[in-house]
Amino acid sequence: MTVDQQDLDDFAKDADAWFREHVDPDPGFMLPLTFMEVGTDRQFEYLRDWQRRVWEAGYLGAAWPKEYGGGGLDPAFQKAATEAMRRHNGPIMLNAIGLNWTGPLLLDMGSPEQKRKYVKGILSAEDIWCQGFSEPENGSDLGNAQLKAVRDGDAYVLNGSKIWTTQGNYAKYMILLARTDPDAPNKYAGLSFFLSPMRIEGVETTPIRKLTGEYGFTQTFFTDARIPADCLMGEEGQGWLIAMRTLEYERGARGGQAGGYVLTPLDAFSILDLAGRARRDGAPALDDPVMRDKLVEFLIEAQGLNLCQQRVKTPALTQDRPMALPLASKLMWTEFARRLNEYAVTLTGAQGGYYVGDDNAVDNGLWARGYLNAFSATIGGGTSQIQRNIIAEHVLGLPKK
Repeated sequence: MTVDQQDLDDFAKDADAWFREHVDPDPGFMLPLTFMEVGTDRQFEYLRDWQRRVWEAGYLGAAWPKEYGGGGLDPAFQKAATEAMRRHNGPIMLNAIGLNWTGPLLLDMGSPEQKRKYVKGILSAEDIWCQGFSEPENGSDLGNAQLKAVRDGDAYVLNGSKIWTTQGNYAKYMILLARTDPDAPNKYAGLSFFLSPMRIEGVETTPIRKLTGEYGFTQTFFTDARIPADCLMGEEGQGWLIAMRTLEYERGARGGQAGGYVLTPLDAFSILDLAGRARRDGAPALDDPVMRDKLVEFLIEAQGLNLCQQRVKTPALTQDRPMALPLASKLMWTEFARRLNEYAVTLTGAQGGYYVGDDNAVDNGLWARGYLNAFSATIGGGTSQIQRNIIAEHVLGLPKK
């Protein structure tokens, strides 16, 4: 698709004006920093309405096909809209798993019927999606998923549980990895992938309270839950293949997402303001040479990560190991965010012990909250340890242990 530069410039100008007008800098309550922190009905309804309005204005799903609710435009238009959203500090998009994983997966591998049924509702936030991969007894061993799906006529009967089901208590649908053949020659061959309804008899969710005091995660229980057989995506036994494609979207190794962002963008350079205000032992924190050197290291690293995002778009700069940066992106950014927030808490000294709602908390506890919540991103989508294994095996060609 050829992009008319004038059309793109006009679109970007309109998007900038729209977000400038519609972003509310103070909705009157604390908004989540990430989609994993949506823990109250008030937050949920506000963000659902926000996503719907952004989509109706044409600034979400701009590059998805028109016949499924998108804008049918070149991805450059969505990029311009997302940049405007970020520039004006717009709230996050609520339907993270739908917009970033399920939607791209459906457009890539789904049947025409599945696309017509599900994609538009993902964009409008009418249909919230969650993910049923992890299980309580299997940790990061996704291939050992044990939730059972047994064919019974025109339905599958589900029994088992999934954990860390983000927004499971709000979701209408779940992308679900289940075991359909316990006697398969290997554990991967016995898995199948479902687009499972959540609001049916036999499905229950239990909220999980996090260290931060917030909710957002749930455990989901399936007890003789019957789902239609046409919820199966692909064929029986193809679940591992489809799950791996899903994880490519989740980890940022494959494009096609709807746009916007589901985690408040981390601007490492904003920490300069905090560093300028912070005081240690009655003196500016940056008078300490160790603190100052550490800040410079973070700023250099932030610039390097930003440049890596540009580098990955230039094949000539990545031809030696073309998948290295896409596969490493999730690991690098999540670990960087964790360390940067930790440094910010350190900058605030003794006041770093105060949390959200405390009168003495710096920036209303933003940095402490960001630090504690940063750990969830280093776990979801594959822990940092798993990510390192993936890079070792698929980029460096090292053998499995």
